[in-house]
Amino acid sequence: MPDLNQPLSKNFLLRELLVSDYAVRKNISEQFTPDVAIIKNLTALCDKVLQPLREQLRLSVSVTSGYRCPKVNKGIGGALTSQHQFGEAADIHVSGKSIEWLFQFIIKAGLPFDQIIQEFDNWVHISYKSTKNRREILRATRVGKKVIYTKVN
Repeated sequence: MPDLNQPLSKNFLLRELLVSDYAVRKNISEQFTPDVAIIKNLTALCDKVLQPLREQLRLSVSVTSGYRCPKVNKGIGGALTSQHQFGEAADIHVSGKSIEWLFQFIIKAGLPFDQIIQEFDNWVHISYKSTKNRREILRATRVGKKVIYTKVN
C-alpha cells in the first residue's frame, strides 16, 4: 500500500488526490491503492498544473475528485474514458472564488493543461497528460438528464 502522506508536490499529498466519499461508503479499498503509473501521473498533474496554479493564486486549491479506480468511476457514472481513472485529472475549487472565476483564471494563466471543463458551475475539471496536451476548453451544462459539452474559444 502506498504512503498516503507521500508528497506529490510542495502543497499536495497523495491522500488529497484519492478523495472519494463514494469509495468509503461502498468500502472500495482499491481506490486508496493506486499503482506506480497512476502515482506518477498524479505527481505530474500536481507539479505541472495544481502546484503552479496554487502559487499563482496564492490561495489553497481544494480537490474534490482526483484519481478514481474503475469501480468508483463506474459507480458514480463517470465516463468510460475518464482521465480520472489514470490519475491525469482533478476536479477542483477555491474557497471564496466562483467556479467561473477560477475557470477563467486557469485559462489565462497559461498552464499546460490537456482539458479544462467548467462543470455545471459546481467545479472545474482539469487534466494533464505527460504526452501532448490538447488545451481543450469546455463548458458542461445539463439539459434535462443529458450533459452537453460546449467548446469555449
